[in-house]
Amino acid sequence: MRITASDVARWSGGRLIGSDATADGASFDSRTISPGQFFVAVRGERDGHDHVAGAVTAGAAFVLVEPGRGHTAPTRVEVDDTVAALGAVATQVRVTMSAPVVGITGSVGKTSTKNMVAAVLGAAIARVHTAAGSFNNDLGVPVTVLGAPEDCGALVLEMGMRGHGEITRLCRIAPPDVGVITVIGDAHSERVGGIEGVVRAKGEILEGIAPGGTAVLNADDPYEPALRRRVPEGVRTITFGSTMGADLRWQVTGRDDEGRARMRIDHGDETAECAVPFPGDHMAANAAAALAVGLALGVSLADAARGLGDATAEPGRMRWTTTTTGARLLDDSYNANVQSMMAALDTLARTEADRRVAVLGAMAEVADPERAHATVAAHAAGLGIDIIAFETDLYGVAARGLTEVIEALAADASDAGAVVLVKGSRAAATERVVRALTSGV
Repeated sequence: MRITASDVARWSGGRLIGSDATADGASFDSRTISPGQFFVAVRGERDGHDHVAGAVTAGAAFVLVEPGRGHTAPTRVEVDDTVAALGAVATQVRVTMSAPVVGITGSVGKTSTKNMVAAVLGAAIARVHTAAGSFNNDLGVPVTVLGAPEDCGALVLEMGMRGHGEITRLCRIAPPDVGVITVIGDAHSERVGGIEGVVRAKGEILEGIAPGGTAVLNADDPYEPALRRRVPEGVRTITFGSTMGADLRWQVTGRDDEGRARMRIDHGDETAECAVPFPGDHMAANAAAALAVGLALGVSLADAARGLGDATAEPGRMRWTTTTTGARLLDDSYNANVQSMMAALDTLARTEADRRVAVLGAMAEVADPERAHATVAAHAAGLGIDIIAFETDLYGVAARGLTEVIEALAADASDAGAVVLVKGSRAAATERVVRALTSGV
């Protein structure tokens, strides 16, 4: 989306210094900024103000900064709070767009559902825009809005939550025409007062749906009735689920060698067969959510089912690869909570193998860590899966460092008959294990 520095100054209440300039999109990372974007300097673990010069060198059209830092950027907009200013700018840009907005939240499956929604809509709508990765917070959502093309046909946003009020704030930036909740689970629960707090915080997306829009809810979720009560008057509801009574009912009918489900979809008098593009039966529910979004925006069930197959997985999210020793590896290292751990273990258990091993890092921000990790350990044992605990003793087995994990796998899971799952929360950085197993680095 093309935007001028003077527009940014006017919409954010900032001060333009230097001559006006036009940018196409925005970035808050000087390492990945594309020429022509504007750069947003954000205070965090890395202070973006220290990288303004690098962003300008990389081709930033102008920069959004706090005052008094001695900047030498030829064109800059100075504001008191760059994050708030970025949100204000995205809010104004969103008002000018005619494209429908899909907002997706939930305790698990947000990013995979986002990618499947984009694929489903792409079967009938040109220029569907969404962000790569999990751009789902006060920075990621406005940057995704500003990155949309001028002729955007639909905008698909992921909306994350680490506390009360965050999704409300994101919905003010880009009110969704379709609001999706994948499922409620024990993710970030310690930040919001337990699972009931998660329900309240995730339900904010329903209250943020634009008038005349659609709420897409999981009929299999025990919290669905409580969420349904949050849907505003004038907003319709579509449910998806494997249970009778769901508006869009899904049923797994088979699986391929990589654990990807084949499923049957029933909606009213219509029926469709389709293949889920990502491994795991739990992905069938996410696929059904994506199909429901397609129906909400006028895509036929046949077109939606066809488009689903074009979805691509993000790195670290249920992707198959091979270790340097020939074992198959299921990389789900990006993040974890109890529900996603159980689902990944179930997928591993259904995979043909002589031995199954799960390298598990800690799960962060769960309400009862000891109980949560013990639950996962018991589930793995019941499935006959050996756990190697990466840098944590919460699973009831000795913690191992990276070198010890690699040595253990080299000794016990080194042939093509072994299958390895690697999973943990972001704080555990289990992608280090994946990198070492697949590249030796």
